[in-house]
Amino acid sequence: MSQNLRNIAIIAHVDHGKTTLIDSIMKQSGMFRENENIDECVMDSNDLEKERGITILAKPTSIDWEKDGISTRINIIDTPGHADFGGEVERVLHMADGVILLTDAAEGPMPQTKFVLGKALAQGLKPIVIINKIDRADARPEEVVDEVFDLFVSLDASDEQLDFPILYASGRSGWCVKNLDDERKDLSALIDVVLDHVPAPDVDFDKPFALLATLLDSDPYLGRCLSGRVIQGRAKVNDNVKAISLDGRVVETGRLTKLLKFEGTQRVPVKEVQAGDIICIAGLSKTSVADTICDPALNDAIKSTPIDPPTMAVTISVNDSPFAGKEGSKVTSTMIRERLLAEAEVNVAITFKESEDRDSFEIGGRGELQLGVLIETMRREGFELTVSRPKVLFKEDENRNVLEPVEEVFIDVDEEYASNVVDQMNRRKAQMTDMRSSGSGKTRLTFLAPSRGLIGYQSKFLTDTKGTGIMNRLFHSYEPYKGDVGQRRNGALIATDTGTAVAFAIFNLQDRGVMFIGHQTPVYAGMVVGEHNRENDLEINVLKGKKLTNMRASGSDEAVTLVPPRKMSLEEMMSYINDDELVEVTPKNLRLRKKHLCPHERKKASRAIATS
Repeated sequence: MSQNLRNIAIIAHVDHGKTTLIDSIMKQSGMFRENENIDECVMDSNDLEKERGITILAKPTSIDWEKDGISTRINIIDTPGHADFGGEVERVLHMADGVILLTDAAEGPMPQTKFVLGKALAQGLKPIVIINKIDRADARPEEVVDEVFDLFVSLDASDEQLDFPILYASGRSGWCVKNLDDERKDLSALIDVVLDHVPAPDVDFDKPFALLATLLDSDPYLGRCLSGRVIQGRAKVNDNVKAISLDGRVVETGRLTKLLKFEGTQRVPVKEVQAGDIICIAGLSKTSVADTICDPALNDAIKSTPIDPPTMAVTISVNDSPFAGKEGSKVTSTMIRERLLAEAEVNVAITFKESEDRDSFEIGGRGELQLGVLIETMRREGFELTVSRPKVLFKEDENRNVLEPVEEVFIDVDEEYASNVVDQMNRRKAQMTDMRSSGSGKTRLTFLAPSRGLIGYQSKFLTDTKGTGIMNRLFHSYEPYKGDVGQRRNGALIATDTGTAVAFAIFNLQDRGVMFIGHQTPVYAGMVVGEHNRENDLEINVLKGKKLTNMRASGSDEAVTLVPPRKMSLEEMMSYINDDELVEVTPKNLRLRKKHLCPHERKKASRAIATS
């Protein structure tokens, strides 16, 4: 049976076409009816994935492919491309026997390509390389193949892994070929290579049942659902099992109330599963990711790769602004605490720490995007909360020297902006490791920069490069503390009163800086309503209307013309604020505010910092 089974994961940099390629594979496998209405990127199933166009959660699917009268079941795992969600990638690679590495024919290997490929090679998986988007006008397939090979060598791939097959494809058009001059008709060339190159699962059916829980989610009808690959043996519905944690402790005992396999975007109930299958289990209430679900006779847990530790954290606390409780339904610290604990249990790449007075919580993660996705998800669930500026998590070596996370930063800019970017990165204690022309008037810069210096740089970078620059970041290592990095952001414009902003007041204050609010926006005292064009904070009154008289004069009633306010996303706000500011998050609004709303308390706090 296992000879007719293949388990494969698709890995790539963000937006190189993983999910689109899986769409085409599913359509050509005959999974959908001819008249069935199918969404684009059908695997990106939740709202945030659809809006952002990125994969956040790893998801298995399967197809049945018939060749020469033999039907083979191929389990395919769609993985996130962003390093912030690397915890997902590391876990799901345990379920695969091979990987498809997707690389853009124009961009070539990018930082996240290096990250996910390194994890796959470390687990000994055999890769298949696909040069995707070959129909792009600026495609350069031969050079990209050379760059991919160099990347394999730099990651210490074995001789067997270096002997990888190369395919050329257009995921959107739904074709794949072994040679560029072959007929471009369908994806059968890709499936043939998967069947020939990826080994069938090497498993033992006669041993007692054991499964490593890899993914955890919740179903409204089934409750907690644990997905993973059956490592050995067989299991049937209603079999008794126990769950063992990594340290050998028995977490719980129970029954397998439901066994499900993945078919397309659906989970289909089955009565029996066996070694090599990727399945979903329901019926266990305490078991979590990385636990082993097994026959009661077994006592040893299955080893799993440790997840890289978080490098960044934010403090989440109760919303205590004057507008608290007006827009959200979940506002208490108890509700926030329970939700964060549930997330930390499901997502092993996130850490949870509570303050002594239990009114604020420190959440650690891989980066601003991962933390931002968590907060955005909570916001949509009806939570109100405040979020601090992200801070990096330091470590100490054996000599008690402070170490900080350093990231490898890859920047593609037009040549005219390169010198400005280099100057800005130098100010942030970054060290340049490479600078080369990438053609078409573009320069690729590579830096090693402390994570501290990169917080808040994204918006400045886009301004400096007139929106044309692309910056990718990848965790590199912990290195000795690089020294103080100055915060070079301008001061804030702070509202002095609570009420509704008036166009007349905003019009007269526009010369003071850039506004974040528009006409008729509710504001409160201590709320940050704009960025001052000088380095100091400035308190302004945005409620002041025009004095009305019964006298009219020519020229005194010109139309008020407002500059459109600057709109920022949640991640941009988190990286924009200073240490004395917070982001207020509600289901309907995102607001910037000072930690201390009262001006006297702000002065006291600044004096206390100055004296310390």
